[in-house]
Amino acid sequence: MANLTRFDPFSDMMRFDPFRNMDDFFKEFSMMPSLRGMEAEPRIRMDVAETEQAYQIKADIPGVKKEDIKVAIDGNVVSIRAETKEEKEEKMEGNMVRKERHYGEQYRSFTLPQDVDESKVEARYQDGVLSLMLPKKAGGTTKQITIQ
Repeated sequence: MANLTRFDPFSDMMRFDPFRNMDDFFKEFSMMPSLRGMEAEPRIRMDVAETEQAYQIKADIPGVKKEDIKVAIDGNVVSIRAETKEEKEEKMEGNMVRKERHYGEQYRSFTLPQDVDESKVEARYQDGVLSLMLPKKAGGTTKQITIQ
């Protein structure tokens, strides 16, 4: 004949000590092996400087051909788009070969305080740095409004 026992749903919870084997838990849990070899996708980093006549932009876009960079200006909104293509081959012991390819697009858009004169824009790309000279449109002064 079976013995009857009273079921207590909280008895297991009372015996649970969450800090008892925390060191063992973190020793076993490691994300580094699964992330080894993965690289973050590059981003367009840039500096924006302003003078009275123009905005000067320097954007880091390494490893991209200048033909793969597109700059669009719409009033005071500037968009930079770069197509990236990267191929890597890594030879290992024996006949193992590891190839990785990365094709993608980097995109950065930002708004300037004043409209840009698109007809006078200058752009250069050298050593992975895109330099833009964006002249301000004439008559773009801000008028202060008095509130009554």
